[in-house]
Amino acid sequence: MKQVLSDLWQTRTDSPFPGLTTHAFLWTGRNALFYSTATDDDFPALEELGGVADQYLSHRDEAGPMLAKIADHFDSTLHAPVVELLEIGQHAHVDVPLGSRHVDVNGIEVIPTPGHSPGSTCYLVNGAEGSYLFTGDTLIRGDNGKWWAGYIPGIGDADALAASLRLLRTVNPDVVISSAFQGDSAVHRIQPGRWKDHVDEALDGLAAAVKDGSAGYA
Repeated sequence: MKQVLSDLWQTRTDSPFPGLTTHAFLWTGRNALFYSTATDDDFPALEELGGVADQYLSHRDEAGPMLAKIADHFDSTLHAPVVELLEIGQHAHVDVPLGSRHVDVNGIEVIPTPGHSPGSTCYLVNGAEGSYLFTGDTLIRGDNGKWWAGYIPGIGDADALAASLRLLRTVNPDVVISSAFQGDSAVHRIQPGRWKDHVDEALDGLAAAVKDGSAGYA
């Protein structure tokens, strides 16, 4: 485990596909784990940090055998998009299906952002260092510094994704944490007044990708 903010820790790096890396993140403000891990190697470190009370998935691609292991080991509650229960439920019971924008009992704002997948969901928390936006694969900063939308032709819904990005444009986070990432880190501090520019960059890239039939990333 690596501490990335005063109340946020990331698990070791997983590489589900060549050129793509992921982490899960433990927010110790509520001992909530965002996304998921590929192994149980970090369980002892998670225990030292107080364990996992709740796990939040951003979309179905994060589902796998570790969901049940996390729930069994930590007696944690699984939160996941309701429209992807079929895929996620093959691996673990979803205790809290998510389908609408709201602030939950842990003070976490649930923001449905379909487009990358039908159930893609972002989460906003009030952390010790400002507001943290967990974007899953909906919005990612590439290793070239450009922000892009997680659009996959034939799988994603470009119109829905564009609408989701416009919604995220209104949020104004201090820190953005994606699931998949390129470069050295998935954690990015947002300079004051720059958030809308970053989202607009992703919207422009998405429009270009739709026009030429490519994936919406750099």
